[in-house]
Amino acid sequence: MKRTGWLLSALALLMAVLFAADVCLGSVDIPLRQVVQALFGSGVDARTRTIVIDLRLVKAATALLAGIALSVSGLQMQTLFRNPLAGPYVLGLSSGASLGVALLLLAGVGSSSGIAAAAMAGAAAVMGLLLIINERVRNVMTLLILGILFSSAIGSVVQILQFMSHEQALKSYVVWTMGSLSEVTAPQLGILGGCVAAGLLLSVVTAKPLNLLELGEVFARSAGVDLRRSRLAILASTTLLAGSVTAFCGPIGFIGMAMPHIARTLTGASDHRVLLGASALVGACVLIGCDIIARRYLIPINAVTSLAGIPVVIYVVIKK
Repeated sequence: MKRTGWLLSALALLMAVLFAADVCLGSVDIPLRQVVQALFGSGVDARTRTIVIDLRLVKAATALLAGIALSVSGLQMQTLFRNPLAGPYVLGLSSGASLGVALLLLAGVGSSSGIAAAAMAGAAAVMGLLLIINERVRNVMTLLILGILFSSAIGSVVQILQFMSHEQALKSYVVWTMGSLSEVTAPQLGILGGCVAAGLLLSVVTAKPLNLLELGEVFARSAGVDLRRSRLAILASTTLLAGSVTAFCGPIGFIGMAMPHIARTLTGASDHRVLLGASALVGACVLIGCDIIARRYLIPINAVTSLAGIPVVIYVVIKK
């Protein structure tokens, strides 16, 4: 337990260092002294303050929140379905969000706030449907299969919309699917932070049921777990975490699938009270690091997260 405490402290320190680096580094060279002055609101011009506060700080905070949210929601899905390759989008959240954005962008309309609202509405609609089904099915695998089917059906509708759209609208939609941490504004960051905080609170509440569910639904039921209520809480938490990130940042791949495995390897723990914290810290560190690389080489964030996450997934597949 003492080793785990030191490990979590080291991850928290690494996260703080990477966060500071993300704020200090960028395409515009700003001395460290001016960055500190901008953060504390004195001694710098308006342009420097805008770059540091409104652009870099907001983007770094977005990366931190997104990394935490995707990793925790991925851990919940892997435990709920007892599938090491499950991720936060396994139930069709990303597909629902994509449909909402497609309907908006491919119609030739949409602002940053409108895109976020459409994505959140699409993800919430899919999850609402699954929550209704959750009340009628006993087996969690049935829920997983239905989620995959919904995702495939929605993907087909999106393909039809893409085929029927004009070139500029199609380009806007494709760019959205690449993911971006730079489109979030300060007011939107407040909304994203609230959704992530609510989702994390729910995830903490579900830590004990997750520990029991890892041993199987039969064991969990015999230990007194209300399976439907626990599933409801886990699905609601995942919707808040992954749905809000997808709404504001687009679909960001492999963070939710890969980071929980790194957390398990580092801690050697099976207790979700430890794994939730470790996954959150690992996810934040990796996504902030990916953001630094993506900004340095001017490439989409999804390209970097895929290159970071795919080796972990391959390792899991070969090992298990």
